[in-house]
Amino acid sequence: RITQNPVKGTGMAINTDMVGQTFGPFVRDYTFRDLELFALGCGAGIDGKDGLEYLNEHDERNPQLKVLPMFGAMLIVDSEVTRTIDYGYNYAGSLHWGFDIRFHQPITKMSDHLETMVRLEGLYDRGEGRGLLAQHIGDTYDSDGNLLFTNESWDCLIYDGGWGGPKPPKDIVEMPEREADVEVVERIPENQALIYRLSGDYHPQHIDWDYAAENGEPRPILHAISYAGVVMRHAINAFVPGEPERITRFKTRITSPVLPGSTLKTKLWKVGEGELRFQLVDEDADVTGAKPHLNWGIIEYR
Repeated sequence: RITQNPVKGTGMAINTDMVGQTFGPFVRDYTFRDLELFALGCGAGIDGKDGLEYLNEHDERNPQLKVLPMFGAMLIVDSEVTRTIDYGYNYAGSLHWGFDIRFHQPITKMSDHLETMVRLEGLYDRGEGRGLLAQHIGDTYDSDGNLLFTNESWDCLIYDGGWGGPKPPKDIVEMPEREADVEVVERIPENQALIYRLSGDYHPQHIDWDYAAENGEPRPILHAISYAGVVMRHAINAFVPGEPERITRFKTRITSPVLPGSTLKTKLWKVGEGELRFQLVDEDADVTGAKPHLNWGIIEYR
C-alpha cells in the first residue's frame, strides 16, 4: 500500500508496496586497484607500513593481495543502490544506521565481476522527528555464482519519521562491563572521506562543506563503512594477524558521525572462542562522556 499522508520534509508518500521486492543485480567489476583503493579509504597504510598486505600487490602483472573483508559491506551502500531503491524518502536525511555482514567465503580473486541482489526487507517508523528505518538485505555473488557475503544493512532517514508505519524490532547486544582487552588509537586523516568516496559512495555529505553546514555538521563527515573498516583492521591485527580471511561476521550500530581529523579509539573485548565485542569512541571519551561512533559491535572469526 501507499500511505495517504505526505511525509514531512519530502512532499512524497512512503511507498510501502516496495517492501519485499528485490532489486538488482547491482554490478561491481573490480581489479586489484579497487581493492587497494578501498583499503586506503579505511586507513590502511596510514603510517606507510601498517596494512601493507592490503596494498602491496608485489607484481602488478600477477597481483597478490589480502582483501580487507569490509569491502563486502560497501557494495550495498553504493550510490546506485541507494538511489534505485527509492521509496519516497528525503535523500538529504539519509544516514547509515547499522549493518550485519556475514562472510560465507573470502574474496580471493584479484579481479572479478560481482553481482549484488538487494531486498527491501522492511520500513519502520521511529516517530515524528526521529526518522524512518529501512532494512535491506543484500547477497553478493562472484562470477562463478558463489555466494560471498550476506549483508543486513539499515538506513535511518532522519526527516521521514511519523508516517504511521510499524515500530522497528528491538536488537539487543550484551556488552562486557569490564575494561577492554585491546585498545587501539588511530587518527583519521582529514582527506580519508575524499579517498573512500572513490569506492562508490558519492553522497555530498562527505565532501561538500556547504551541504554539511546546512545539515548541522561543522565539516563533511566520514563514511561509516570507512570507520568500520578501521575497526576491522584493528581487530584483525590483534586477533587474527595477517589472516583477514578468517573473519566471518561484522555487526555494528552506527551511533554518531566521525569528523575527519578526529583521534579515535577501538575497544575490543574477547567474549568467547572466535567472538569479540567492540566500540569505537573518541580518544578522550572517558573524559568527555561523548557518544560512541560505533556501538554494540560483534566480530566473529573462524
